[in-house]
Amino acid sequence: MRNWPLALIGRTLVATFLIVHGGPVVAQGGAQRLPTLGDSGEMGASAERRLGDGIARELYRDPDYLDDGPLQEYVGAIWQALLAAARARGEIPPELDERFSFELFLGRDRTVNAFALPGGYMGVNLGLVGVVATPDELASVLAHELSHLSQRHIARLIGQQEKAAPLMLGAMVLAILAASKNPQAAQAVAIGGQALVVQNQLNFSRDMEREADRVGLALMAPAGFSPRGFVSMFDKLQQANRLNDNGSWPYLRSHPLTTQRIADMQARQPPVPGPAQAPEGFSLAAHALLAARARVLSGPGVDVLRQWMQAPGAVGFAQRSETERAAALYAAALAASELQHAAEARGLLARLRPLVAQDAAASRQVRLLAADIALRAGEPAAALAELDGAPARQRPELLLRAQALLALGRAGEASAGLQNWVALHPRDAGVWQALASNWQAQGQVLRAVRAEGEARAAQYDYAAAVDRFKAGQALAAKSSTPADYVEASIIDTRLRAVQSLLREQAAER
Repeated sequence: MRNWPLALIGRTLVATFLIVHGGPVVAQGGAQRLPTLGDSGEMGASAERRLGDGIARELYRDPDYLDDGPLQEYVGAIWQALLAAARARGEIPPELDERFSFELFLGRDRTVNAFALPGGYMGVNLGLVGVVATPDELASVLAHELSHLSQRHIARLIGQQEKAAPLMLGAMVLAILAASKNPQAAQAVAIGGQALVVQNQLNFSRDMEREADRVGLALMAPAGFSPRGFVSMFDKLQQANRLNDNGSWPYLRSHPLTTQRIADMQARQPPVPGPAQAPEGFSLAAHALLAARARVLSGPGVDVLRQWMQAPGAVGFAQRSETERAAALYAAALAASELQHAAEARGLLARLRPLVAQDAAASRQVRLLAADIALRAGEPAAALAELDGAPARQRPELLLRAQALLALGRAGEASAGLQNWVALHPRDAGVWQALASNWQAQGQVLRAVRAEGEARAAQYDYAAAVDRFKAGQALAAKSSTPADYVEASIIDTRLRAVQSLLREQAAER
């Protein structure tokens, strides 16, 4: 194994460990098809999902896990477009779609990386979002990783390693993820017997990567993105490799580039590549703003935040393109807010607004930023004013509005919107938690406790969910309010369901 920095091992080995080459299965006409579920030697999709659920539970607990409304919505829009294309092409058959989660995690990590996890989970570092120049480049990485999932590379890995029990595999993945914050843990993984398993998988990775390239590329146009994104992303990776990668590009190691892979992607480009694309509801200018947001929220440190806050005052700033200036002002305003310089943030916002006035998608992102900055400054009325007239059905606006109304003592006005959202998205832990705060502020304690239980269940923390539901039962036993009887009945039903899940979870340990 190469002598990489120990702290980097945790970030770089996730993808290479989890995925392995399995020769592409060719159907009539040369089209690739998904291996049949339950193929000899493969882990079943349900077992893989259970393994992934355990890893997801730990990711939710990780302090680097980030539920940021604008970024989650944007990356999620690209992810959903690719999933829809994969389903339409038959890459994700109904039986796999039913068993896999296809859930997206954002990590507050500056390294340029994304990785597939068992059971359909996808991790994306903010470092990746912050470095891509177009939505197409980001889509190319997500399409590639989605193909690792749809082609069941994880199950193939487990099939190849017959002596490695699935639970040991899960423990190794968690240890590797933890190693990014604990160099001693990284060293233990690197020098232990597991290192041999990892090294063996590196020997298979190139054929597997070519397969994911081909399947991922085929998803781009149907999902609404230019296939050119693959080539431009490869160019970025190759340039970073030539410049002596300093450890911030683990994608280079977990997805080794070869001249054959690059040539293959170039050869498969359409004769006349289309222009850069953005997912529905966004624009190229909005992408630039959100990439700037990702860079700021990735935790670069106080000194870097100060540099970004001061960048719009630098010599030559006016000569930069309009999009570059807008992105720099967005980063500066958010950095100022992070540093608790509210007045400076508002001044930078005033300079930013005219630059995006003609772009509805970018203007929306600026309004969301303005509301966010106002809330951080303790000005909920100003935040609410920024959101007036905004569609209440969109998650970023919904959460910011609920937070502002809560601070103004008007929590009840946000209840209906939050309830409608969780009715359609019952596994949205962030909105459940907002609903818990909302109900608590209205004195509806029993409903608040149930919402807290639902939030924990959505994060696969079934023990904590059971605890909250039992607390709800105890409260209901003391209540004589008629409305609480209905809530108590819901809590009883949910407690039985989550207790069953907890027993299954405990049996797998």
